[in-house]
Amino acid sequence: MPSVKSTFILGISAFYHDSAACLVKDGVIFAAAQEERFTRKKHDANFPVYSIRFCLKEAGITMDDVRYVAFYDKPFLKFERLLMTYLAYAPMGIRSFLKAMPMWLKDKIFLKDLIAKELDFKGEILFTEHHESHAASAFYPSPFKEAAILTMDGVGEWATTSIGIGTGNQIELFADIQFPHSLGLLYSAFTYYVGFRVNSGEYKLMGLAPYGTSVYVDLIKKNLVDIKEDGSFKLNMKYFNYCAGLTMTNEWFHDLFGGDPRKPESKITQKDMDIARSIQDVTEEIMLNMAKHVYKTTGKEYLCLAGGVALNCVGNGKILEQTKFKNIWIQPAAGDAGGALGAALFIWYRYLNNPRKVDGVNDLQRGSFLGPAYDDEYIESVLNEKGAVFEKLDSQYLFARIAKLMIDEKVVGLVQGRMEFGPRALGGRSILADARSEKMQSVLNLKIKFRESFRPFAPSVLEEKAKDFFELKTESPYMLVVAQMREEKINPASRNHPAQGIDQLKVIRSVVPAITHVDYSARVQTVAKDINPYFYGVIKTFYDLTGCPVIINTSFNIRGEPIVCSPQDAYRCFMCTEMDYLVIEHYLLSKEKQLNKHLYKKETISQELD
Repeated sequence: MPSVKSTFILGISAFYHDSAACLVKDGVIFAAAQEERFTRKKHDANFPVYSIRFCLKEAGITMDDVRYVAFYDKPFLKFERLLMTYLAYAPMGIRSFLKAMPMWLKDKIFLKDLIAKELDFKGEILFTEHHESHAASAFYPSPFKEAAILTMDGVGEWATTSIGIGTGNQIELFADIQFPHSLGLLYSAFTYYVGFRVNSGEYKLMGLAPYGTSVYVDLIKKNLVDIKEDGSFKLNMKYFNYCAGLTMTNEWFHDLFGGDPRKPESKITQKDMDIARSIQDVTEEIMLNMAKHVYKTTGKEYLCLAGGVALNCVGNGKILEQTKFKNIWIQPAAGDAGGALGAALFIWYRYLNNPRKVDGVNDLQRGSFLGPAYDDEYIESVLNEKGAVFEKLDSQYLFARIAKLMIDEKVVGLVQGRMEFGPRALGGRSILADARSEKMQSVLNLKIKFRESFRPFAPSVLEEKAKDFFELKTESPYMLVVAQMREEKINPASRNHPAQGIDQLKVIRSVVPAITHVDYSARVQTVAKDINPYFYGVIKTFYDLTGCPVIINTSFNIRGEPIVCSPQDAYRCFMCTEMDYLVIEHYLLSKEKQLNKHLYKKETISQELD
């Protein structure tokens, strides 16, 4: 039983996208997870019933043991913004207004009552402002005693960007940019225009950008966004529809770029690539200008980042390399999910005024491995229930088997330890392959992930070997910084290759071509032995056998589905793809052996597993 002296705080984010729950015990982040991982509905926005249930079970408590529930924004302020926006644009927006109001009047505006009822909770329910939650999620888990704070997203209540300072256990936000002027919504408008899903496809736009050229930058800066030297900006709302309509852009926007938005799933053209590159360049310029202004204004040596825009890892890399900050720390769950964590920590430190202890080196998020884990007894019972064919191996032999399978160009799904909190797979729920393979990027995209061929894959590298391959100033444990390949690892013949557009994929650019993007960059994860010894052991064994400390690490899911959570999720995904092997903790499964046992006919696997 938990000590009666323990203070449990439950943080919640919900109702917009990426609902999540986080449990903080005496200031320690005890558990956190996104609702989508349990419901299997990507970006699930519903009240996080299953995430809350997991957090309580992990701590061995009930809601009676929780002292405070913290919600990540203030619904009345958000409702005020919606009403004032609709009034400002009336009679435009009536369809959007009629669509939004029933849910607000039914649930959102009376959120305290809803939370109390859903959780049967009789304790204190508190609300933090949206950007306070982001700021708290960025600063409090960081290793820094003092730091500047920059939060950037679509919109909270009114703020879309906030600047502040964290010192000890205190956070002060002293400047902001307010709706409708939003860097996140600007980027999402282009996500929509290029044919990707808003609040989901922004990372696709970022991945597409290096294939294009910056031909639309001047057009964007002349017509859409007025950028000041300090990074502040103002959007020309003539071209945007998100204030009053059901789409992001309007006819003025479409005329400016010479046509309607690309239809989803249609062919991607060079124009789409050039638009992606142009808005990425503009976004990076704004992010850099802001960061430089924050450094000048605050005088702090360190910077903490959160909000959905902080998932733009290319922009993060530019901030790290091109500003005077000694180091930056980015919340791994930088989007709305991380708001649950920030709200809970805000109550512990700011509301309850508890002291904060950091050493300046190690962060307090423990690798972001905060989700469920499964023991051998449970895993074996699941595999037996499925009629699976498996081997159980000790760690040393298992690491060697995984490494040799990758060397043989096999694709291996891995489930081990606690699930990651945030959008990145960090070695807990990952798909692994050999980064040296010239064919692996297309194999993974087409046969495993079932996604667009242009999408790059990220490398995981032994922390102590990262600088041998990448121009990286510091460690990158959360895969949130893009770095350039070191020149000596680049294939010189690729520098002047004439390939254009998607054909650039065929060019062998480095000694690890499967993770080298067309601009010679990579979204790097550095892996430390003390944070994730299992995953470190896999890569170290691969390095011992090959001399290469870099492997492919992509999230264990297929397109349109969340990252897997449980052994059941992993087995289903394994059987529905052309993945070669599955590893769940100490258990190794071969696809060939599953099919040879005639448990499944390949053409009906997905139907049977549903």
